[in-house]
Amino acid sequence: MKCLVINLDRSRDRLAHVSAEFARVGVAFERVVAIDARDRPDLAEMPQRKKRLRMADTEIACLLSHKQCWSMVAAGDDAYGAIFEDDVVFSDNAGPLLAGADWIPADADIVKLETFFNRTVIARKQVACGHGFSTSRLHAVHIGAAGYIVSRQAARDLIEATDKIAIPVDHLVFNPRFAASSGKVIYQLVPALCLQAQFLGGGPVQLPSLLKQQRTEELVASGMDKRRHKPIAAKVRIEAWRLARQIVDLFRLRREKIIPFEYRGRRVRRPHTQRRENAL
Repeated sequence: MKCLVINLDRSRDRLAHVSAEFARVGVAFERVVAIDARDRPDLAEMPQRKKRLRMADTEIACLLSHKQCWSMVAAGDDAYGAIFEDDVVFSDNAGPLLAGADWIPADADIVKLETFFNRTVIARKQVACGHGFSTSRLHAVHIGAAGYIVSRQAARDLIEATDKIAIPVDHLVFNPRFAASSGKVIYQLVPALCLQAQFLGGGPVQLPSLLKQQRTEELVASGMDKRRHKPIAAKVRIEAWRLARQIVDLFRLRREKIIPFEYRGRRVRRPHTQRRENAL
């Protein structure tokens, strides 16, 4: 199973970081040159399916970069390929899982390796993968595309699903509201094998999200950045719906969970200051 890493030519600091991370866990990787929105003024003119907010140029470039990786997996000989972004940080036991694919469930189309520290829903049934990891079916949205494994057929399907630009890559792959995700058998690795370096807070790695700045600017320009206070009745309905969903999940043998992550022997928690930013 090849490990592909998306990296901009101008992001040499990130290449140095991700090279050190792969060396730390003893796994080789292949660099995939990312599409740079700065060099592609045509991205702003690309037709998009109707949506509330147009995708930022950097989001389109990110999607097309992942699409390059899907093409490599689809054309390769391996049943699965692992795709990473260059700000990824690995758990200490990541190496053995990335070295082979024999632990991947036979029916898996996609395996999400990262956590975004948002609540999601996974199956209560766990399948041990060794080295302290297990997999469970993922049944709800869990955004983030810093690390995942995709089968050769799923890669082909994702290429077809992105014939027209529509939504950011992490929602395309990990949001069951969209057909590209809902029709796939997706597993979540527990605990997570990786996460974005931004979640380390004041830790040793400081790699802010390259997408966040332009995404924020787009929201400000559209006026969607302002918080709107929900009326009490709406809050009650939301809480009632959440409780009902939890009861249904209980009977479906599912559970709501924040996927944990350990780095250098400690449990990592999302910095409080990022709650609002990561929702963008």
